[in-house]
Amino acid sequence: MRMLINSPETVVADALRGMAAAHPELDVDVERRVVVRRDAREGGRVGLVSGGGSGHEPLHGGFVGYGMLSAACPGEVFTSPVPDQMLRAATAVHAGQGVLFVVKNYTGDVLNFEMAAELAEEEGLRIERVLVNDDVAVTGSPAERRGTGATLFVEKIAGAAAEEGAPLERVAALARQVAESSRSFGVALSACTTPAKGSPTFELPDGELELGIGIHGEPGRERRPMMPAREIARVAVDAVLAEPAEAGPADGPVLLLVNGMGATPLLELYGFHAEVAAVLAERGVPVARALVGNYVTSLDMAGCSVTLCRADEELLRLWDAPVQTAALRWGR
Repeated sequence: MRMLINSPETVVADALRGMAAAHPELDVDVERRVVVRRDAREGGRVGLVSGGGSGHEPLHGGFVGYGMLSAACPGEVFTSPVPDQMLRAATAVHAGQGVLFVVKNYTGDVLNFEMAAELAEEEGLRIERVLVNDDVAVTGSPAERRGTGATLFVEKIAGAAAEEGAPLERVAALARQVAESSRSFGVALSACTTPAKGSPTFELPDGELELGIGIHGEPGRERRPMMPAREIARVAVDAVLAEPAEAGPADGPVLLLVNGMGATPLLELYGFHAEVAAVLAERGVPVARALVGNYVTSLDMAGCSVTLCRADEELLRLWDAPVQTAALRWGR
């Protein structure tokens, strides 16, 4: 195993120590595993809290800051954080206007955020929750879809609304609109390796790719021989467009995220983005804004995902609003 770590047991704590050293604008509690904006309680704004297993960086800690999250709760690698972390985060950012929990649709995350919400409400905090379930590769009920790239859209747009002073009910409504307007599809060119296991999470033979993978190495819809980027883009875009969004204008512009899974260089991602943009143009889907890079990753997996969000003028305005976090920043 070749990894730039001290040991599998300390990898998350070591990463948090590094984040604290690199970003003094954040209050990083390494022992209790919470990352908080130092100014989270200033201005009486709604607090935004999210979290999940580590290994998806910069999600979620890299999105804590002005115009986005108030706090994040990192769990162990690919393991949900615990309710105590979430409660600690909610208490740290509560400024009298309530707190929104942004929850990816995985069993551990859902159950633990539900428990944390109950505990917070017992302490007198107002809590709203939004569930992100954008992964169309899951072919069962929409309730079974996994939360992936759309989490970034939800956190950015809800965070902008909170920064402007919108009340909790409005911030939650916007977050749900974004979640319901977004769809994603992922492709793996290699498996990822967790520090604890020290070997790939699944076997992918040379010359093959996996279509429809999850961000924890969950199996996809099917395996095919390796294809050129333009063919992969067509498969991914067609899969996303085949699952209509529940909200947003059906024929309006989209936000587009071409997301690397951790080991795919920008040279490849920008080339892939060119193919995705070409397919969307063929399908008559206008792209209002595009973001390309590694944002919702799966450790060292090679591959990518495509996320589309049907966006109205309000969502685009909030997307364009200033943001300043470790991983996303513009306009400030």
